[in-house]
Amino acid sequence: MQSSTVRVLFIGDIVGKPGRQILKVLLPKITQQYEIEFVIANAENAAGGFGITENIGKEIFSYGVDLITTGNHVWDKKEAIAYIAKESRVLRPLNYPSGVPGSGSIVTKTKKDNSIAVINVSGRVFMSLLDCPFKTSTEEIKRIKQQTDLIFIDFHAEATSEKMAFAYYFDGQVSAVIGTHTHVQTADEKILPKGTAYITDVGMTGPEDSIIGFKKEEIIEKFLDSMPRKFEVPSSSAIFSAVVVEADPQTGLAKNIKRLMLRHPFN
Repeated sequence: MQSSTVRVLFIGDIVGKPGRQILKVLLPKITQQYEIEFVIANAENAAGGFGITENIGKEIFSYGVDLITTGNHVWDKKEAIAYIAKESRVLRPLNYPSGVPGSGSIVTKTKKDNSIAVINVSGRVFMSLLDCPFKTSTEEIKRIKQQTDLIFIDFHAEATSEKMAFAYYFDGQVSAVIGTHTHVQTADEKILPKGTAYITDVGMTGPEDSIIGFKKEEIIEKFLDSMPRKFEVPSSSAIFSAVVVEADPQTGLAKNIKRLMLRHPFN
């Protein structure tokens, strides 16, 4: 039986082993506490900070995640190409050119049998120049609305202005526009005037004692000398960043958005 409201948990970029560990510990508790019906997680940094593998994808699903989104690091592990080509629950950005493996959207069912759609799209400002996210998403939303009005978008982008413009452009057409990519949670969660839930960046699920998920010393050295180096994910206490969005499955419009940032020690 379909529910009158749907609560969706969107988890910010999972980074490395600390991110996966805190996901395992906290997700069951959060799902129960907030009566979550569907769980989305961005996991493009889940494999050592860069990309995703099939084994790690299976691990994340085993913890209770229903759908994985990605971004500009989606292809960092070569095996991701074959994995994403066959696993419909792992999305890559919609606005890659035609012929790229995988899909940028999905229409599926929640635990309570509500139809829900998720779109994964990449920004272009300070990012790789993919197809226009506005035009590509417009066509995809039109197609999806023939099946459901409950539509969540992971907008993986660098520039705050592009994220805000994208959200206001689609305000009232989708349930939520959730920003990812910067790994720094913003405090601007809101319901836009026409009923779309929005946050500029949902943040990171990974090591707190780090610079956007990587060892501080390596990042600082990079800024000092501009020399190439390998970045590593530290073993440290972790943060869990997410939002809970409550939406009406009949209209697709959001009723509430709540920001979460939780901690758990891993020494």
